Amino acid sequence: MTTQHTRGRRRAAGPPQAPRAAEEFTAERPRDPQREARRRRGAFRQVTDFAAASGIGQKAGIALAATGLALTVAVPVTGPVMADQQPGQSVSAVTAAPQPEVSAEAGARIDFSRSSVVTQGDPDGKLKQLLSAQSAGSITRAASAGSLGAPLATLVTASPFGFRISPITGGSGDFHRGQDYVAQCGTSVLAAASGTVTFVGWHQYGGGNRVVVDHGNGLETTYNHLSSASVSVGQTVTRGQVVALSGTTGASTGCHLHFEVQVNGEVVDPTGWL
Repeated sequence: MTTQHTRGRRRAAGPPQAPRAAEEFTAERPRDPQREARRRRGAFRQVTDFAAASGIGQKAGIALAATGLALTVAVPVTGPVMADQQPGQSVSAVTAAPQPEVSAEAGARIDFSRSSVVTQGDPDGKLKQLLSAQSAGSITRAASAGSLGAPLATLVTASPFGFRISPITGGSGDFHRGQDYVAQCGTSVLAAASGTVTFVGWHQYGGGNRVVVDHGNGLETTYNHLSSASVSVGQTVTRGQVVALSGTTGASTGCHLHFEVQVNGEVVDPTGWL
């Protein structure tokens, strides 16, 4: 039964209806079957499992045993195999077979060829290997290239090695014994490689103030026309160490560095070693 109002609206005469109950959604999100197994394993166990599965553990074990740091090392062959897990089931690991052992004596030594591990980060190692294998006189240009470091921070050639017109006399046929590099007076001059200083002083044949460094097996480098030297005879120097300051002493027409490479006392083109 309804009641009619003056504006034409109808209203139910019976009791109001109860509000509808909200529907509940109980669908569960799918779960990762291995999640619980990973949670139960500690962080250390997870790392060791990964190392075993990837082969890292085996390599590390062999290396430690060979160096004597670990005398007996268990080497995993395969990683642990996890059983398939279904929702609501527990997870257990399959028991691995007995693992082989790698052993080494406490005083074991590892011998290796230095040349196989030399990189650009160890240029003195390359030069030492090169010189110890043979005398400097029998080394090819291809083998020597890059074995010496630059004697200046920036190399700009002013006059190359070989025959040229003399800048002092103007005559032709002048043999230039090294490479001239542009350098303002007072520029730091660097040792091209590690070695021992064998001469510091005046070079009477035009070199002016001169420093000579012996690198062994017949290889020497010389630095000429210097304004001053910062090393002494008998001193050991390292690659890149400042040995002097550039100048224009001796037979020089201006500030620069005259750099020589000598093999068994004979000069060679420095560019074959730089």
